Amino acid sequence: MRAAIVSAVSSVTLLTLALTACGSPSSSTRPGQSAGQVDSNAIITVNNVEPSSDLTPSKVTDTAGWKLATLLFDGLVTFGDDGRLIYANADSITPNQDASAYTIKLKPGLRFSNGEPIGAMTYARAWSFAANVANGQTGGSIFSTIAGYEDLQNPHGSKDAILSGLSAPDASTLRVQLNAPDSSFPYKVGDVSFLPLPSVAYKDIAAFGRHPIGNGPYRFKSWTPNQSISLVKDPGYRGPRKVRNGGVTFRDYQSLEAAYADVEAGNLDVLDAVPVSSLATYRSEPRVQAFTKPGPAFKSLTIPSNLPHFQGAEGALRRAAISRSIDRAEVASKVFRGSVTPATDFTAPTIAGYSKRLNGGEVLSYDAGKARELWKRADAISPWSGVLEIAYPADGSDKDWVDALVNSVHQTLGHPSPQQHVPYRQGVQDRGQRTPDPLGVQLRSPVRLPLPGGLLGRGVRLLSG
Repeated sequence: MRAAIVSAVSSVTLLTLALTACGSPSSSTRPGQSAGQVDSNAIITVNNVEPSSDLTPSKVTDTAGWKLATLLFDGLVTFGDDGRLIYANADSITPNQDASAYTIKLKPGLRFSNGEPIGAMTYARAWSFAANVANGQTGGSIFSTIAGYEDLQNPHGSKDAILSGLSAPDASTLRVQLNAPDSSFPYKVGDVSFLPLPSVAYKDIAAFGRHPIGNGPYRFKSWTPNQSISLVKDPGYRGPRKVRNGGVTFRDYQSLEAAYADVEAGNLDVLDAVPVSSLATYRSEPRVQAFTKPGPAFKSLTIPSNLPHFQGAEGALRRAAISRSIDRAEVASKVFRGSVTPATDFTAPTIAGYSKRLNGGEVLSYDAGKARELWKRADAISPWSGVLEIAYPADGSDKDWVDALVNSVHQTLGHPSPQQHVPYRQGVQDRGQRTPDPLGVQLRSPVRLPLPGGLLGRGVRLLSG
């Protein structure tokens, strides 16, 4: 179940100086430089948290890892700031008549930063490796629409098997046969799981994930666990994203408040979100240069479908009751100071196809009386017992709105007496999460795509009834 709580439509970036990491039209300046001057050797410091997995693209599960993988690798396509699709490694992606098959032509001269050529089989092998359950890649389910996916779902099968729906008639041509027509496939390949891997990765995938070799605008330099990850500009990069600095160092912070304090003190160049405690004042802070624009992200609360009291008809009633207990407009206004909007869909308003009226969407409306009625009907099936814990990452920005959610549900229902429960990351990574938890999705594609099965498998969609 996903009780969509708040849809984040404002992606706020703070800068102490006008600094540019990659691909933005603004310029990188240093003290003493005039506006418009670019320091092409500047090392930009950016906030982050420790990634919950290594940096093998098909194993990346969180925004922290996504930030890094998408700078280290180029895929077939990327997206402009305006959402338009831009070919990166692909020269063309051509569908057949009903979009059930695609022919992908690669640009000539593609190479990884270690000099290894990138060809059609590079992609066929990387996608097959990710899709193969024997390889334990968390992003594998996104390949389920490619023919032959089910044949690779044997955990004891060959780890080197290739998806039957992929073929490479020559070094620059990749043919893809899908299980069904899919006109969104050219956008889907922009997902991080579709990024290519060099041959060295398969010799020791765990070691590769800690010291990745990519083909993107930056090269990996170093990783000090729980402290920082440093990337440097790849001088040999010839892709569509233009680098205007010498590198980026991602520093780990235990809280956004600590990162914000470093921005104010001049010890951090870029902060990609504003702590809730500073939302009312950051625009007027003289030492902070603030930028705000709509962003493709949303947050929701996911309740695993295997929890006691959250299965079958009883579970559907309890999910609806909890959803009706949340005053999303109040959370958006009082907690987020109007920087977000209440969710009406499982995506962000900036994404094509976003809807304000989904079937079953009435459960997103706050109604304390209806919530209590639904909870009472669930109790008639099986009386509630136990404590409902909500897990969230301590190093993220979820605590304030989770606090508001907990208070709202408790005041409306009296029980299940929900409680905050911090340990979170490992449970998600090993697919062992046993508590409701916030789900934050940063959408890379500008069009609506199906959620990966791995996400839907963690719960039942509340909005379907």
